[in-house]
Amino acid sequence: MSKQTFKLGEDWLTAGKATQIVLGNLSTTLSKATEQKITNSWKIVQNIVDKGEPVYGINTGFGPLCTTKISKSATNILQTNILQSHSVGVGEPIAKDIAKLMLILKAQSLAKGYSGIALTTLNRIIWHIENDAIPIVPSQGSVGASGDLAPLSHLFLPLIGLGKVEYKNKIITTEALFKKTGLEPIALGPKEGLALINGTQFIAAHAVKVVAQLHSILAQADVIGAMMIEGLQGSVKPFYNELHELRPFKGNVHVAKRVKKLLKGSEIMEAHIDCEKVQDPYSIRCIPQVHGASRTAWLHLKKLLEVELNSVTDNPVIIDEELTISGGNFHGQPLAMALDYACLAASEIGNISDRRIYLSLEGNSPGVPKLLMNDTGINSGYMILQYTTAALASENKGLCFPSSADSIPTSLGQEDHVSMGSIGGRKALQVIGNVEKILAIELLTAAQAFEFRKPLKSGIYLEEVHNAVRSQVAFASKDRVFADDIEKGIAMIKDQAILKVIDRVQAEHGISLKTKHSEQFENY
Repeated sequence: MSKQTFKLGEDWLTAGKATQIVLGNLSTTLSKATEQKITNSWKIVQNIVDKGEPVYGINTGFGPLCTTKISKSATNILQTNILQSHSVGVGEPIAKDIAKLMLILKAQSLAKGYSGIALTTLNRIIWHIENDAIPIVPSQGSVGASGDLAPLSHLFLPLIGLGKVEYKNKIITTEALFKKTGLEPIALGPKEGLALINGTQFIAAHAVKVVAQLHSILAQADVIGAMMIEGLQGSVKPFYNELHELRPFKGNVHVAKRVKKLLKGSEIMEAHIDCEKVQDPYSIRCIPQVHGASRTAWLHLKKLLEVELNSVTDNPVIIDEELTISGGNFHGQPLAMALDYACLAASEIGNISDRRIYLSLEGNSPGVPKLLMNDTGINSGYMILQYTTAALASENKGLCFPSSADSIPTSLGQEDHVSMGSIGGRKALQVIGNVEKILAIELLTAAQAFEFRKPLKSGIYLEEVHNAVRSQVAFASKDRVFADDIEKGIAMIKDQAILKVIDRVQAEHGISLKTKHSEQFENY
């Protein structure tokens, strides 16, 4: 079966499609019509240079040097120099997949035909994508306003023969890459260097990862939370449709219906239907409200990101022969604020998960021993696992200060308000990584509590999820090195093992967890 193709500059790019291009499951191409648009825009820039009228970034300096006129003969040198002078990033390199996303997102923006880039330059970027020759990009140095200047400069150093790339699982110099592939450096024309480094692709690439990874932890948190409800004999009533119809936030309704379906057919739920307990603590009872609010934040980011992925974010923008606009489409504020919101949303999933873990250790649920182990005293049981989740949840709280609330003037005051969205994107992924660890520990504690409900069985979904956990981590009747268990749990979360179990059960039994809001919350 031939690989599907995405038409850059024409097709609607989503986080999911961008991810598929990264994985090599979707190839990219330029249609003849798009190639013509790109060439027409490039010709307009050549005409501007020939006329000699000052246009920012084409025949003037950059930033505070915007009033400095550049001669026709020096316009090409200007574009090469900007890549070198702006390559000032520091810190550990970003992940290879994020750098590849940056290439994809920049190619999509340039292919719109408003950037004055040469077709040969864009085709070289596409070559890097298709041949998985991914530039090495430092993680720090962008303030997210004139676009992500420093990281984008590093991203495109290989076009002019500089920098390093990861190619065939090795980090090599661009010079070595050229020797292996027969490529030669590109001579950048007027406007091209600026078109390459002005844009929000560093922020947006991180946002693509946030959308994907936050979606994963949200879906898994519902399942793990449902297993904890079973283990602690929580009530199903807080998940009734009748309750949520009275406060119909879409995220809340979606979560409530999913959890209710996960609990359907449970002998454990039936066994305590007439118990004397009046209500559960909030970490159990308010799962729809808390998980649902985080889903709403995810949806907000997803919608804004799709606009950004299909926009022109460099500067200046070449509209036609008569109109070139030096504006602010490179400013990262639209995504910066949404990423801060998503960061908080992720942190709250970890927060409530930690509370459920603590709840499972108290020994207040009939049949479930304190610290989730019968023989305590000589054994500490699961006590210290919650120390880890407390530390992670606390770390996340410190990371939730909004990056977009800060701004430091740069470029001698020319760029006097910046978004810091680049920092927000990195921080959001750090928080999500911590939440994955918290959920892994909740998965272990929920499975341990679940075990004490035997011989009663849950519904078909959670029984199979519990079996999947037990295939990796045995029931603990005495202390052991729980770090080993946690690592296995983290691997399950990262691999989405429990979601794969859910998909298998749905396929095998012809049942579904879908709700009327599934299209919004399950597709990206």
